[in-house]
Amino acid sequence: MASRKRSSAPAAESEGINPKAPCPCGSGRRYKHCHGSGYAPPVIRSFEGLPGEADWVALRELVPAATATLRTKDGREVTLASVLPGGSPALVRANGEIMLGVQLQSSSDDVSRDLGTALAAALEAPAGAPVDPGPIGGAGSAGPRLQELLDTTAPFEVTVHDDFGFWLEGTEPNAAAKAGLEHANEAILPTVRLAGLEAAYWVRPGAERSHLRWVRPEPEEKLLDALARLRAAGEPMLLGEGTRYAGAFRAHGLVVPVWDLPADTPAEDWTEPATQWQARLEQALTVTDPLDADERRARAGLLSRQITIR
Repeated sequence: MASRKRSSAPAAESEGINPKAPCPCGSGRRYKHCHGSGYAPPVIRSFEGLPGEADWVALRELVPAATATLRTKDGREVTLASVLPGGSPALVRANGEIMLGVQLQSSSDDVSRDLGTALAAALEAPAGAPVDPGPIGGAGSAGPRLQELLDTTAPFEVTVHDDFGFWLEGTEPNAAAKAGLEHANEAILPTVRLAGLEAAYWVRPGAERSHLRWVRPEPEEKLLDALARLRAAGEPMLLGEGTRYAGAFRAHGLVVPVWDLPADTPAEDWTEPATQWQARLEQALTVTDPLDADERRARAGLLSRQITIR
């Protein structure tokens, strides 16, 4: 495997990054002490250019059990899964079906290349044979990126599952496989993708509260400006009675606002309030004037409640 390491000074200069500035990865460390310390600059938006970028992020970071159908540039179908048994990056079933798992046990600074490396190996593997993509994660994978392998004109439609039963569909599982499935199912949190809203996921982690986690597709800086305008104008960040805006986290270059919701309200009941909130946001996104003093303060407040998870 070829190493991706290189000297930090050329990396910083070629990317126009001040070595003393905060690293773009969001770690909070200076660039020269993080990704400028000898590694190639990180890929901030791993799934940029793929259809459904926000849903890719959701399946990678938020959703326990879900699938989507992918199509390669040469027309082969691949089933993308949030996670595969044992955290495997890919497998090929006896019937030839290829499955790719987006939640990896380890990853590099370019998750798209990690997954592309696994997919390339699966495309070459015979039916029913183990997939060996070689080392994934750590210093980085040497294979192609997803954007090089997938047909980006194909639709990306997510199906959320109540359990991991799709792992064993069309197979004759042994006792160990059934036991593993049962164990995995015990850890699943009830999750619903709100209809008609891109990458908006309701989840109930316990009996007392539910949450809405919404991966927004807009560029981070533009979205934060719009949210600041709403807050400064007195527009409520709430979705209704009993709700609370909890803050946001940053994953793969996108912002994920999170709301606390009453646990006893069905997921489907939040579609309309969320749609109305999105309409207000879309209006704020059309404004291009510089932020005024109140809006800048509101933006700083939003940033203070935002964390980076990738």
